[in-house]
Amino acid sequence: MSLSNFSFPTAIQFGPGARKEVRKHLQEQGLKRPLIVTDKALAALPVLAEFQTHLRGLDVAVFAGVSGNPTASQVMAGAQAYREHRADCVIGFGGGAALDVAKVVGLAATHEGDIIEYAWDHPQVRSITQDLPYFVALPTTSGTGSEVGRSSVISEDATHLKRVVFSAKILARKVFADPELTVALPPHVTAATGMDALTHNIESYLSPAYHPLCDGIALEGARIAARSLVRAVREPASIQARSDMMMSSMMGAIAFQKDLGAVHSCAHALGAVCDMHHGLANALMIEPVLAWNIEAAPDKFEELAHVCRSGGGGPGFVRWLGHLKQQIGITGTLSSHGVKKEQIPRLVDIAVQDICHQTNPRPVTAQDFQRLFAAAM
Repeated sequence: MSLSNFSFPTAIQFGPGARKEVRKHLQEQGLKRPLIVTDKALAALPVLAEFQTHLRGLDVAVFAGVSGNPTASQVMAGAQAYREHRADCVIGFGGGAALDVAKVVGLAATHEGDIIEYAWDHPQVRSITQDLPYFVALPTTSGTGSEVGRSSVISEDATHLKRVVFSAKILARKVFADPELTVALPPHVTAATGMDALTHNIESYLSPAYHPLCDGIALEGARIAARSLVRAVREPASIQARSDMMMSSMMGAIAFQKDLGAVHSCAHALGAVCDMHHGLANALMIEPVLAWNIEAAPDKFEELAHVCRSGGGGPGFVRWLGHLKQQIGITGTLSSHGVKKEQIPRLVDIAVQDICHQTNPRPVTAQDFQRLFAAAM
């Protein structure tokens, strides 16, 4: 496969070997002192060391303080590392958590206050008042699509509630989407992140908001994931399957400019209360929520069934999702993954507060969330 260049919503270089172009790109911008922002697990793996061999000639520092769901304290520690290195740019290298932190490290390093104060719903929200450091992104998973997003989801350290910093100013200046960076992912990570990508495409398409551009992207993103997710899990060295899932992931993130739905509100609650992996949480909630949504958007479910070749319209599409999950090794219920029934009230409280369900095909009440979590137990 050859490299391709296109721009939507930011400049993207896509294809095997794209990571090797980062040094040249930064040098063309006159940048010399990048800070790589990554997570603790990835920093210990050969994939990061290999990437750094392609940055020779630059004065590189690494901040590897990201773990689990990204928190405000991780961002502020990254900002301190940026200042101590006297960095002039940020390289985000990792999955959704690392990229969400990387997007706003430069903001926190150059602006006053805690990063949570820049969340769109903070009562005294701060404005981004100056240009941010140059930022490029390299995804190492195919799930969140954070590399092409203009939002950063950061949890409060004390409450674990997720807050969103939303601004076009935090978009990556260039994305280097290299499917070779995902080849070493374990099957369970490929599966969970792949379900995240598929869920983004499905929920953005089902959203009743008007955005035909995103609808087209979401349908194609769902089609690509449907044809390649199983192969990516079973044949991890398949560059074609890895490329498909990386593209589907980016398409899902572009499409959900249109917004998402109740699956994500439930998943965000599970992340806050149970520290559950976001992709796994989506996978465990998608069947009960979509089954409940069918009556509100039957024609859209028919179209999803068509592009994913699942057959059977809405109910058939939901059954196909269950079969797909079995094929990629995602089994069980919320309870088998450690969620307790006594946690449901707290899960409901957080899901109700989450903004995603405001664009669910059906309006969702607290009682509805109670039933959906119970159905997933």
